[in-house]
Amino acid sequence: MSRAERVAALIREEVSKIILQDVSDPRIGFISVTGVDVSPDLKNASIYISVFGDEEKKQEAMAGLSSATSFVRGKLGNMLQLRSVPEIRFVRDDSLERGGRILGILSQLDKSDDKQETIRDNKEKPEKS
Repeated sequence: MSRAERVAALIREEVSKIILQDVSDPRIGFISVTGVDVSPDLKNASIYISVFGDEEKKQEAMAGLSSATSFVRGKLGNMLQLRSVPEIRFVRDDSLERGGRILGILSQLDKSDDKQETIRDNKEKPEKS
């Protein structure tokens, strides 16, 4: 595991705690830190956030996180033992939602296939006299 990967994992853990415990912006609802990418020089970090709710709630949460960026970075600086704290930016991540929709569609297709098999099986059974 590279140094950037170790720093990314640490940032993910610490930012999750900071948002949960220290950020009190009411616009930030139920969110999850899904990943962190840190540049090889450790100067920039993209923090991927999954927001649960409708589109309006998602936009509000991202606006709240955007306004809390310097606060989160300051808290992060107190927790990390690095010469300089990476510049951070929050990036909305809708992959969990897309994955959930895909699983729902697959589940519906599976149920449809089961129905088709049942119909086919019933047609193939000979009638009893």
